[in-house]
Amino acid sequence: MKQTKMDFPLGDEKIQLLSDDGYVVYKGLLFTEKESNHFFKKLKDTIEWKSDEAVIFGKKIITRRKVAWYADRPFEYTYSRVTKKALIWSDDLLEIKKAVESYSGEKFNSCLLNLYHDGDDGMAWHSDSEKELKKHGMIASISFGARRKFCFKHKRTKEKHSLILEHGSALLMSKETQDHWLHQLPKTKKSDSIRINLTFRQMKV
Repeated sequence: MKQTKMDFPLGDEKIQLLSDDGYVVYKGLLFTEKESNHFFKKLKDTIEWKSDEAVIFGKKIITRRKVAWYADRPFEYTYSRVTKKALIWSDDLLEIKKAVESYSGEKFNSCLLNLYHDGDDGMAWHSDSEKELKKHGMIASISFGARRKFCFKHKRTKEKHSLILEHGSALLMSKETQDHWLHQLPKTKKSDSIRINLTFRQMKV
């Protein structure tokens, strides 16, 4: 079973991570340390964070992890059998979105944010294939705060890849990635600080 670890500094070329059946690019640092520190504090203090909810085997689960959902308009988005209605962009999110769109060459109309308090917060294996999302549309993942390991697993072959997502880094997922690959943010005892993740998405309109 093939497994890789990658870690790239500011200015490196795009790196295609997956071997087949998808397209994942890790940019390394999209933002400088000063910019990343600024956005981390602003997002932590000003975003309307709420505990996430999921319905599992008919039971509602409230997570320690915090989430927020912003967009061009009040899109509704359903995952884990819970529907969320988007808030309208803040100025800070629009500034980050502009940089992400300039780098990726894509336009995004929404963003799901997650706040992980420490290594005890994580995300299980899943794919972002909800019906509200544009089929094979790009998802741009931006990380601020604690460095965390991020993993991919092929649904059929079980091939795995992993990398460390840095403070201010960008990861792009597109094409058939969500059809064939799962991804996760595993829990870890190595992290005792906050990580904020933004996933810019393309909702169907």
